Amino acid sequence: MISTNMSPVLKWAGGKTQLLNAISDRLPVSYDTYYEPFIGGAALLLNVAPNKAVINDVNQQLVNLYCQIRDNAETVISIVNELDSVVCTSELYYKMREKYNKKLQSEILDAECAAYMIWINKHCFNGLYRVNGKGLFNVPYNNKTQGQSLSEENIKAISEYLNVCDVRILCGDFEVACGNVSPDDFVYFDSPYVPEGETADFTAYTKSGFPYEEHVRLANLFKRLDAQGTKLMLSNNDVPLVRELYAGFNIQHLDVKRMINSNAAKRNGKEVLITNY
Repeated sequence: MISTNMSPVLKWAGGKTQLLNAISDRLPVSYDTYYEPFIGGAALLLNVAPNKAVINDVNQQLVNLYCQIRDNAETVISIVNELDSVVCTSELYYKMREKYNKKLQSEILDAECAAYMIWINKHCFNGLYRVNGKGLFNVPYNNKTQGQSLSEENIKAISEYLNVCDVRILCGDFEVACGNVSPDDFVYFDSPYVPEGETADFTAYTKSGFPYEEHVRLANLFKRLDAQGTKLMLSNNDVPLVRELYAGFNIQHLDVKRMINSNAAKRNGKEVLITNY
């Protein structure tokens, strides 16, 4: 029996852990294949643990993480535990960040790269995953010197789930990932959010970002899938543009905490959960 106590491996901007109850209460009663084209921290996937799923992200390192947990969980655990066995100094953090970036530059996607990603996520400022224009990770050290960077039990449970169930892991464009969606399926869209203000432009999960045109393209995909009868759900900021793009669908307001924001005064947010059913 697959564990239902799985949790995200990474702290991820826009992660849905705090909204799992609200989202779960609004999931369709039944569907064939679960699709999540922007998998991110995978909080909903790991909570629902569907028997058939297609997950995708444009972030190669993130996709590699899930592939390595599926295929080489013990190696990932071993490398992270070895890193955790010594005190993390500022010097060590920046040395590991440099090693990680060399892998990014060389496009080396292996268990070591996945392990570095997990460890760095626990030792970088506010758990941010941010890259610069060259695609290099540039988040500074958070001064955390010790502690476990992963739960072995959780990693093994996720690995078992990804191996036992029919879960396809893709890396690429969200629209391409939805190419085989049928009317009997369910799709959950959790793309990078429309900024709340002119200066709230954090879309640097990948060096290409997620501009206005991509939000329009996503809304058009949502409407096409709706027209064929597929059940759809989407999360985003509660801002005028989102309400305009998804006018006519069921829009529910949600209050959230932005724990990844460095400014405590800006940690109260307003989001929407949009469905076509």
